[in-house]
Amino acid sequence: MSAVDARTGDFWPGFRATFRLEIAEALRARWFLAYAAVFILLVGVLLVFGLTEARVLGFTGLSRTLLTYVQLVMAILPIFVLITTVRSLAGDREAGVFEYVLGLPVGVGAWYAGRFFGRYVLAAAPVVGALLLAAVYGAVRGVAVPWTELGFDIGLLLVMILAFVGLGFLIAATTRTVDTAQTVAFLVWLVCVLALDLVLLGALIRGRMAIEGIVAIALINPLQVFRTGSMLLFDPQLVLLGPTAYTIFDLFGRMGFMIWAFAWPATLGLVSALVGFLIFRRGDLP
Repeated sequence: MSAVDARTGDFWPGFRATFRLEIAEALRARWFLAYAAVFILLVGVLLVFGLTEARVLGFTGLSRTLLTYVQLVMAILPIFVLITTVRSLAGDREAGVFEYVLGLPVGVGAWYAGRFFGRYVLAAAPVVGALLLAAVYGAVRGVAVPWTELGFDIGLLLVMILAFVGLGFLIAATTRTVDTAQTVAFLVWLVCVLALDLVLLGALIRGRMAIEGIVAIALINPLQVFRTGSMLLFDPQLVLLGPTAYTIFDLFGRMGFMIWAFAWPATLGLVSALVGFLIFRRGDLP
């Protein structure tokens, strides 16, 4: 508990109040309804168009739907989480909400933690909920449900969301206006996309950098870690990655990489959120 929490009240009551307030405000907001609808409709479209029955590259049952869904989520989710997170926090600063809320008997640490975990739950619930709906649909229809792959993909999605929520809080803590925060968030997302073994990795290869260095840089990128981890579930040899797969297996091994795929995004998100809190606490607060 921080010193501010000790002066203004117990941590947990403030945390619970802030958490409930964050959830309640989002449920009344149009952005959350649109956000949830995107993922539910996405799963619905995949199911309606027969991906559950398709046999593509050896995938059957819900496997193809699951693989397609997580790859589409990788393109949509990070930018949506970053923009909505930084816009909410930076918007509250511009509107003077911080001064009002932090003038109440709620500690800074409790308020920050409540908002962080509230935002995390809001970002994760529609994504995971849509997957669970697909699994229920498949089970009712008698379609094979790959429960092991489903559980691993849900875990990968949860840690990826944690990484980008944490980055969003760090960006919001280090910027003063909504426009600046959104610009930085967009640039962070753009760097992650460019590092998906396309432009950045192509440039590194042309510069004759060692393959181990290229793979190491790529695997710092949470999007690349998520992409490779989700591929590894359905393609144990990582055939789609070509020769790069040998370097990954040499560096990590299959089990080691799966541990990295969970540990690194989670660590990145939590450390980013903690650094954001330290910066925020030292700022101009009442």
